Amino acid sequence: MKSGSLMSAVLGAILKVIATIVVVFLVYKGAVTCYDYGYRIFTEPAVSAGEGRTVTVTVPKGASAVAIGELFAQKGLTRDAKLFALQYLCSEYREDVKPGTYELSTAMTAEEMMEVMATPAKEETKGQDGVKQ
Repeated sequence: MKSGSLMSAVLGAILKVIATIVVVFLVYKGAVTCYDYGYRIFTEPAVSAGEGRTVTVTVPKGASAVAIGELFAQKGLTRDAKLFALQYLCSEYREDVKPGTYELSTAMTAEEMMEVMATPAKEETKGQDGVKQ
């Protein structure tokens, strides 16, 4: 009888230690992932250095931050659609970004792209003779 209760006590203690190790590991991994994303929101470099590649992208009216991030990831303007969505939501430009067609570069950071999308497009003017100026 005593050996059976001793065995179950030891087994219970081992299971508690294993459960504690698993919980500590999961908390650690979660904290590292959160820190990495938090850090990258403000420090993520452009996709390419130098001049980069110019990409024409059309942002539809009513597009969510996630939809814009996925569109930009498909076009090669960002590495991570979810990270771009977080950058967009944390940006000072989130209220100012307008739908439309933009010429963006892979050498631009997410903030630079949002700045371009927040700047009103220059309207073409026509002179009295109907020719664009």
